Amino acid sequence: MKLRIKPITILIFLLFFFNFSLCSQTGQDSVSISLQQAIEMALHESPTMRIANRNIQIKKHAKTEQIISLFPDVSLAGTYNRTIKKQVMTMRFGGQAMEIEVGTDNNYTGGINVSLPLIAPTLWQNLKLSQIDVSVALESARSSKISLVNEVKKAYYTVLLTQEALKVIKETYKNSEERHKIITDKYNQGLVSEFETLRSDVQLKNQRPQLTAAENAVTLSTMLLKVLLGVDIEEPLKFSGNLKDFEDNLKNVSIPERKALSLNENSSLKQLELSMKQMDISKKMIISAACPTLMLGGNYQYMAMNNDFKFSEYNWIPYSVINFSLRIPIVSWAGTAYKIKQSNLLISNLKDQKENLEQNLQVAIQNNINNIKKAVEDLASNKETMLQAEKAYHIAEKSYELGIATWLDLSSAELAMTAAKLTYYQSIYDYLSAYSELDAILGKDN
Repeated sequence: MKLRIKPITILIFLLFFFNFSLCSQTGQDSVSISLQQAIEMALHESPTMRIANRNIQIKKHAKTEQIISLFPDVSLAGTYNRTIKKQVMTMRFGGQAMEIEVGTDNNYTGGINVSLPLIAPTLWQNLKLSQIDVSVALESARSSKISLVNEVKKAYYTVLLTQEALKVIKETYKNSEERHKIITDKYNQGLVSEFETLRSDVQLKNQRPQLTAAENAVTLSTMLLKVLLGVDIEEPLKFSGNLKDFEDNLKNVSIPERKALSLNENSSLKQLELSMKQMDISKKMIISAACPTLMLGGNYQYMAMNNDFKFSEYNWIPYSVINFSLRIPIVSWAGTAYKIKQSNLLISNLKDQKENLEQNLQVAIQNNINNIKKAVEDLASNKETMLQAEKAYHIAEKSYELGIATWLDLSSAELAMTAAKLTYYQSIYDYLSAYSELDAILGKDN
């Protein structure tokens, strides 16, 4: 029987690739965490969600900033000018030129300036774009949540799978250890040959690295899950449950058809739709930049001019003005037309990307549905095979004790039982993993 245990293989590969020398920490675990608790912990403690929430606040503040720009802008202004060389005016009186110095040594100006946009199309479009940016940030946060929940689920299932695999390998190792002890006792009594004793000893030693690898796989998978939860990898957590708890889900599962599933809540599609809205508003901003703008402005100032610094004797003269500023672009329309063409092409690209993404998502949905169906179909067969393998092992064990079966028969039966158990647990894992991926594609975040 060909055995494929992909999550365990990947974990063991990573273990040796990064040269981890880890020991099982099961004895140190003190807090039991369920799957739902793990998801809630990840949503509250994960740096990914904290970053996503901050990005939402950033976009909200940017929107508020745009709203404030619609209100009057009020500022205080003051200047002081020291005249180094006064301006000279020449006037003629009775045919004689007379030069007169104009101005004073010290010139003071202080007051308040006010400006208010009356017609500002670009500013209005910026406000709409800020609102879309908030929606993009919210959808991005939802996408992060969906992805995180999916990763936590699969990591949790991987922990359960490695724990089940460790139990199976431990049981096999324990059986081999007890059998080796019996064979050694029989050899000492002259009942079995030295060759059979050596073969039993070699088998036991060959299983020890597998046991160590399985223990390290549990430790590594647990650490990876803790990282997703946003807790320290040394935190004493124990993840409760086992894969058998989910077996009833496979028995009563209603497998949906692809055409009955909707992609309306898919986060990637929603983000593409928001990007299209952003591009549409950006195009309107290009047009707005070539439209007239009207600003209302005014100021109220006091001025003082004197040649000394006797401030108490200064005569402060008030001065006020109100104005309208109209700007009408003329030549800019030449470049605006090409900018609009660029925006239209970008929008067309986004539409094609959306269509291509929808097709790929449909393929992904069908793939996961097929994986779910396969896992459900395999479970019944694999469970029956496991029960038969257990029965065959017990028969071989009794036969070996009675001297009817050989050691090779017993060893083969044990190997088949171990493989059948691992394949059984793999079926449950494949179902849970595929269903989690399907939920993520459909945009489910719980």
